[in-house]
Amino acid sequence: MDKKKINVSFTLISVLVGFMIAIQFQTVQKPAERDTRDIWQLREAILKEKELQSNLLSEIRSNEEKLAAYESKRKQSKEQVLSDTLKELKLEAGLTEITVPGIKLKIEPVIEEIKTGTPVNRVIPPELLTRLLNELNMYEAKYVAIDGKRIINTTVIRDINMETKIDGHTIERLPIEVVVGVDDNSTAEKLYNRMKVSKATEEFFIENLRLSISKPIPNLTVPAYDDSIRIRYMEPTKEGGDS
Repeated sequence: MDKKKINVSFTLISVLVGFMIAIQFQTVQKPAERDTRDIWQLREAILKEKELQSNLLSEIRSNEEKLAAYESKRKQSKEQVLSDTLKELKLEAGLTEITVPGIKLKIEPVIEEIKTGTPVNRVIPPELLTRLLNELNMYEAKYVAIDGKRIINTTVIRDINMETKIDGHTIERLPIEVVVGVDDNSTAEKLYNRMKVSKATEEFFIENLRLSISKPIPNLTVPAYDDSIRIRYMEPTKEGGDS
């Protein structure tokens, strides 16, 4: 190897070594960034993170409690709707005692005929009671009881062995009372005025009976229907299918 080649090689080696030294010097002068916080600063940062985590957990629990309360309220609301519906249905069916405005009718023997010794009719013809009920219904009567027996849609008034019966209840003696309830005081007043001029009083008088009509009563109690209700021609539906 000649002297020229040796000089070139030496020069290249020198340049390479110098470049490496320069890189190493720059690395020492500019070290990589590192966390320079002390231990107390680190502990404070950890505490802040834990506090944030605790607040998030509290918020999650609060939202879960709100959801649970909402679900409970929604369930209670459904139960309340069902309860109110059941009460309404019982009221419409006559299974609930109710206090409303209304009037009272009294059916009794004609006193004049008792004094004269004329035989007194102690039987009220069922068709006479039926006509009276129809007239009361026409005048917006909503709740009716005859001789303490509540009248409902399925009530039957008929003659059995010369006795007038209301759903099996026998009208045994006079006088009897007919309690008639309506929705409000104004309707009670109208009902009273109409019954005062009704032909029903004449129809009862023909049968030796007197029909007396009381003035409107603000709080009149109509008893509930106390017999069992028979349901015919109805079957429960099958869940998820046709009946």
